[in-house]
Amino acid sequence: MNKFGLYSDKSTAAIQFENHLEGLEEETKILLLDLRNFVKSLGDNVIEEVRPHRITYAKSLTFRTFLDIQPRKDSLTISLRKSRNDSTTDHTVKTVQDMENVKPQIVEAYEKIK
Repeated sequence: MNKFGLYSDKSTAAIQFENHLEGLEEETKILLLDLRNFVKSLGDNVIEEVRPHRITYAKSLTFRTFLDIQPRKDSLTISLRKSRNDSTTDHTVKTVQDMENVKPQIVEAYEKIK
């Protein structure tokens, strides 16, 4: 730690996607893995960033975030953004049917984000 106590010299390991699978119910794990594969299939410019409590997806190096996923034990909280000026729309996914209902909106958010 520096003499002012503002930061630590300890290096922190990068957070892995698999860390988010721990503690999830089996169906939620399957939904999260399916969603990850689906989002990555949208285009070569999809960037995944794994954060401590969520996973975000953006389009290109300008990092225009269009999808934010917060894994919960028995569900996924999904936030979609279609443009920088729009507010996010939130969805709770607990079943395969919920996932199928939100996928077209994810595609739309990916296509519209600039």
